[in-house]
Amino acid sequence: MKNKMTHFAIHIDHIERAEKFYAGVFEWGFNSYGQDDFLQIKADKSENGELIGAMQSRKYSPVPEKIIGLECTFGVENIDETIEKVKAYGGHVLMQKTAIPYVGYIAKFLDTEGNLICGMQYDNSAR
Repeated sequence: MKNKMTHFAIHIDHIERAEKFYAGVFEWGFNSYGQDDFLQIKADKSENGELIGAMQSRKYSPVPEKIIGLECTFGVENIDETIEKVKAYGGHVLMQKTAIPYVGYIAKFLDTEGNLICGMQYDNSAR
């Protein structure tokens, strides 16, 4: 999974409206995930559909401007090394290494062009 896009997030204002739109257009399924303003996206509506992304409230965005577009996450082998590379190559760290329990460690960055990207070191033991 090294350096492969592994996840995307769609920032939304109204979760029910967005869920209806994406379920209708792409026939995606959804799982709730803790908060009432965050849904996991499944590739289809089956119970065992592959998780491919998330819809989340804009309040979770680490940038103050309204993001129009998708936030993409890349699987990395070592998030600490990735953070250092982002700094060395002119990027800006917006969110330091943060644990997502039972998933792994994520950090969020702006690239040199102002795009929001994320690195994720998958690790089921993350707490």
